[in-house]
Amino acid sequence: MAKVAFIGLGVMGYPMAGHLKVRGGHELTVYNRTFAKAEKWAAEFGGRAVRTPAEAADGADFVFACVGNDDDLRSVTTGKDGAFETLKADSIFIDNTTASAEVARELYEAAKARGAHFVDAPVSGGQAGAENGVLTVMCGGDEPAFERAKPVIEAFARMVGLMGPAGSGQITKMINQICIAGLVQGLAEGIHFGKKAGLDVEKVVDVISKGAAGSWQMENRHKTMNAGKYDFGFAVDWMRKDLDIVLTEARRNGAKLPVTALVDQFYGDVQEMGGNRWDTSSLLARLEK
Repeated sequence: MAKVAFIGLGVMGYPMAGHLKVRGGHELTVYNRTFAKAEKWAAEFGGRAVRTPAEAADGADFVFACVGNDDDLRSVTTGKDGAFETLKADSIFIDNTTASAEVARELYEAAKARGAHFVDAPVSGGQAGAENGVLTVMCGGDEPAFERAKPVIEAFARMVGLMGPAGSGQITKMINQICIAGLVQGLAEGIHFGKKAGLDVEKVVDVISKGAAGSWQMENRHKTMNAGKYDFGFAVDWMRKDLDIVLTEARRNGAKLPVTALVDQFYGDVQEMGGNRWDTSSLLARLEK
C-alpha cells in the first residue's frame, strides 16, 4: 500500500481513482476543481478530499493527474497551490491527461528540479475502459520511475508500456488518435455506402468484420452508428482537442498527415451540426445530413 493522490475526478479520473483505492488498496487523497465531486468520491470510496492540489500531493508517494489540457495541467502542477509546491523528493507524478509532448517535457524537468520524477501516461479505452479498469496506458519517462509506477498504474489498466523518454507517452497517444480518426471515417463511409446500395448493414458487418476490414471500432460501434445513436463514447469536442495537439506536433516534426487533417475538419462539421458531445462515430451523421 502506498500514499496516493489523484487530481481531477472527471468521467475518467473518478473511476480510475476508485480502482487505485479498491483494487490497489492504496491510501487515497483526492482533489477536484469542484470540491463537492471530491467529497462525493471520498464518501463512496473511503478516501480523503482536499481543497487544493498542493494538499493532495503533500506526503504522497505517487501523484496522479487527469485533467483537461495543457493549461489545466500547468495550473494543478506549477500554478498557485499546485501539486509541485509540496511534491516530495523521490515521489512520482503520473500524468494521465492527453496533453502535448512539450508540456510533458516541461513538467519532467520541473519535477526533476524538486528531486522528484514525472511520467507522462495518457490513456486509451474511454469511459468504459476507465470504469472497468482495462485502460491502455502509454508512458514516457525514466525507466526506474516507470518500473516503480507500473504496479500502481495496473490497478486501472490492462496494458502499461514505456515508450521512451519524457513526452513519448504523449506522442504514442497522438499516434493512437491518428489511427482512430482514419478508421472511424472509413467505417462511416462503409456504412453509408452500404445503406445507399440497399444492403443490410448488420449482415455486411457480420461478414467483413471477420476479415481484414475488422477493427474494434467496427465491432463496438457499427450497431449504434447504424441506429443513428451517438452517445456511447469519446466526445467530438475532446477528439478535436486531441487532433489539434496531433496537428501542432506534426507541424513541429514535419510529419505529413493529410487524412488526419481532413477528418479533423469533418469533426468540425459535426460540431456545427450541434454534435459537440456526440461520440466520435458521429462522422456518419455528417454523411447522412
